[in-house]
Amino acid sequence: MVNSEQIGAAWDKIRGHVVRTPVIQTDVFGLSLAIKLEHMQHTGSFKARGAMNSLLSMNVPNAGLVAASGGNHGAAVAWAAASLGHKARIYVPEIAGQAKINLIKNLGANLVVVPGAYSNALEQALEYEADTGAAQIHAFDAPGTVAGQGTVMAEWEDQGLEADTVLIAVGGGGLIGGAMAWLQGRCKVVGVEPFNAPTLTKALQNGPQTTVEVSGIAANALGAKQVGSICYDLAQATSTKTVNVEDDAIGKAQLLLWEKLRQLVEPAGAAALAALLSGAYVPQKGERVAVLLCGANPATSPL
Repeated sequence: MVNSEQIGAAWDKIRGHVVRTPVIQTDVFGLSLAIKLEHMQHTGSFKARGAMNSLLSMNVPNAGLVAASGGNHGAAVAWAAASLGHKARIYVPEIAGQAKINLIKNLGANLVVVPGAYSNALEQALEYEADTGAAQIHAFDAPGTVAGQGTVMAEWEDQGLEADTVLIAVGGGGLIGGAMAWLQGRCKVVGVEPFNAPTLTKALQNGPQTTVEVSGIAANALGAKQVGSICYDLAQATSTKTVNVEDDAIGKAQLLLWEKLRQLVEPAGAAALAALLSGAYVPQKGERVAVLLCGANPATSPL
């Protein structure tokens, strides 16, 4: 499993490359919340951290890099590769949405759009890796990726985080895995998943090999059919729980973040807040709650 020492080493590597994203304290949603604006990271998501850490931790072969992604990870790998002078080939499913597809293209990667979902993109990325010798940068189930994502929590604590509970959206588990590994039980971590993509929820119920069908408004970011083994092991070790939210609740949270805070996020970025606003997660009296906003790349461009 990934540990806090690996995350500390990752933070040392990447802190000169990534944005130290802001934190706010607000009561505009009816309760006092600490919110980290990680959607303001390079390429609009936390994924830049894991991608940069992965690249700085390896010798990139002449064949370059390859990654499969629902969109945000692909953009992050394309950005990190361009920043460090490497070539990258990115596979994304059609459901990634035009805004994410355009973002990856504009970052200079060789982009391949694949029919189907994330799992179909991953199949083709693995074939390309085998054929060419390119280095695969996994979206969520590799130590370098998870350690990089864990720097979000290291940074947040350095910024003075005081919370009993942190709510984090879950796709394949790289972000929440990094959070669990860094926090080591210092505060409770709650995973938030759509009912249409309950990957970690079902794995904790039925075992780590469980697969689910994914759909809904957050599927292009929270659309892994099977949770990563690193995340699963950390969730078991820390007794981490999940809650599930409806698409309508995610959409409402997304709209309210814009109306009340002028923060533009994608559905996945609003999922953690949706758990609070919908009552899927109900804090105890006096419980200090923090919410991580993780992505700012809606399927269609707002401009």
